[in-house]
Parts: sequence; structure tokens; C-alpha cells
Amino acid sequence: MGVGASEKISEIVLKLACRRMFVALDAALLKSEFYAQIQTLLKAADVQSAVFTEIEPDPSAHTVQKAFEVCQAHGATAILAIGGGSTIDVAKAVGILATNGGRIHDYEGIDKFSLAPLPLIAIPTTAGTGSEVSGSCVITDTEKNLKMSIRHAALNPAVFAILDPLALRTVPAHVAAHSGIDAFVHAFESYVSLQTNLITDAINLQAIELLASNIRPFVANRGNLEAGLNMLCGSALAGMTFGQTGLGNVHCMARFIGAQFHLSHGLSNALCLPHVARFNLVANPQKFARVAIAMGRPVQQWPTLDAAQAAVQAIEAMCLDLGIPPRLRDVGVTEDCFDDMAQLCTQANYNRWNPRHTTTADFRALFEKAF
Repeated sequence: MGVGASEKISEIVLKLACRRMFVALDAALLKSEFYAQIQTLLKAADVQSAVFTEIEPDPSAHTVQKAFEVCQAHGATAILAIGGGSTIDVAKAVGILATNGGRIHDYEGIDKFSLAPLPLIAIPTTAGTGSEVSGSCVITDTEKNLKMSIRHAALNPAVFAILDPLALRTVPAHVAAHSGIDAFVHAFESYVSLQTNLITDAINLQAIELLASNIRPFVANRGNLEAGLNMLCGSALAGMTFGQTGLGNVHCMARFIGAQFHLSHGLSNALCLPHVARFNLVANPQKFARVAIAMGRPVQQWPTLDAAQAAVQAIEAMCLDLGIPPRLRDVGVTEDCFDDMAQLCTQANYNRWNPRHTTTADFRALFEKAF
């Protein structure tokens, strides 16, 4: 990690003895100076590349299949992903199919494949999903209108993750905001999860502090390399933990909002975050109070419940400052799906992780409050 860390790719392809590489690339970077430098490094290392750019937000299984066919035809022995979470997730899925065969649907769930995927080098161009280090990838089943989570803690993270803030400079402000909130939610929900431990707590508090203190200057100016690197590190830290702890109601609700109304994952999270935070507060005020401190609120001497409330207020202020729409209706969400989505949330069983037990009626009420 660091400014210019992407130059390490020359050493990495040498270690991998790679001569034919499949590149999953965010189309917006195709003509960028950053990608041109990567191309120069690959050519100097005598690596032939097959580039795939047809990757949509919340990518579909059809996209994965198309990308896999390109990878297979090229005879690639390694994969390079340059882009946000969607790009890295497609690269992960292609790597799984390349060594395990079948369809990506076959691997939905936990530890459903046993052969290591093709080696993956991931260069995130958004500070959001932490996909470069996480044990999961999410692919949309467009026939069922649902998102499939493919999880393997040991085999799904990239073999090499390169955190270079130079890769973030061209990301639009709204994408930086939405992806940054997603990273924050990973750290926050992982920290208050029912499955935490002392090590994940320490990592997540560091992530919350890095993300909360850098997201505003980073969104304001993606050329702020210090803020960008801090955001990348915070995102990666949270990406390392949430696979161990699980996530909570924010991700649960956002999963179905995003699939139903075709909203980005980060925006779906951001719309739900303040409402779920307020709902969950009573389950663990002590941890919420510690979140307030990590977010820079001077609440060390306050009563616990007051300090916990300050965490929710800090979250609301962050969303407001980043221009997150205040209501679901502002982004085209309609009420007619709330009953079905509440049922789906219950069936997804995030009560394994969410700190406050949540019924179908609770989910329905949360959707109403967010609406």
C-alpha cells in the first residue's frame, strides 16, 4: 500500500510466472492515465492481456459467464482486477469458474468450492467494499432478482491486494460517498455484531476512525492522497473482519432494496444506515458510545446512553454532509414491496449477527421509517 504501490505489479507477475493475464477493468478507467501506466508495466513484463470491461454495478451471473469465456479463450493463468467492488467480484467469480467449472450459481453459500481460484491481483479504485481482502463476492441472479453471496474465507480473497490512492483520483464524488459509506457500514456492523471478538473489535475501531475522519475530505477532493490512502486502509480493515463477524440489518435491508430497485449497494446501505443505527442502539449502548469516540465526538465523560445517542447523531451528520438522500422515496423506492422485502429480510436470518433481534414487523417498520 501507498502512493505508487501499483508499480509493484511488475514484481507480482514475475512471482506468478504469468505470461497470459485476464484483466477485469472498470470501463471508466479504459482511457485513464492510471490504467495506461499499468499497461506499460505489463508489457514490460512480457504479459499478454485480455481485457473485459462490460461490468455493470451489482454484476449479474450473465456478466460473469461472458467474462469467464473471455478468460478461458485467452488461456489466462492469473487475473488482474482494476475497479470497484463489482469489478473485483466479477474477477473473483471468473477465477472460481476457471478452476472449479460449472456455473457461479453452484457456489452460492459458504465454502462451496474446494479448488483455489486463479491467482487474483486486485487494485481497488473505490474505497468501499473491501472485496480485495474479503472472503466473499456478490453476484446478482437476475432471473430470481436476488443477490448470491459466494463465501470462502481462505480461498476468496485476492492473493495480492494493492492499495494505491492514485487509483482513486478519477472516481466521481457520489461514487466516493456511496462506497465510503459502505466501508463504514462494514466496520460499524461488524463492530456491533453478536459474533465479535477482541481482535475484530480492535480492527473495526481503527477502521471506523480512519473512515469517519477521512470520508469528508476524500469525497470533497479525490486528489487528496493522504485521505484516499486512509480510506483504502479503513475499507480493507473492515473487509478483513466482516466475514468473521457477519453484518447486520443495514446490509440485510440494502441487499433487497438494491436488487428490487436497481440501486447501487453503497447507496442502498447509506439510505438504511441512520434508521438501523437508531433501532440497534438499545442492544449495546456501550459499543455505540465507543463508536461515538471513534467518530470524533468528545463524549468520554458523558453517560453511556447519551454517548451512544451521539454516535447515531454523528452517523446522521456524516450522511447529510455527503449528500445522501434522506428518504427511500427520493431514489424511486415504492412502498408496495415492503411486505415482501420484510419477509425476505427475516428469511435471510441476519439475526445471527444483528445485535437486536428483528421481527418481520420490525423490518416493515424500518422500511417505513426510511421511506
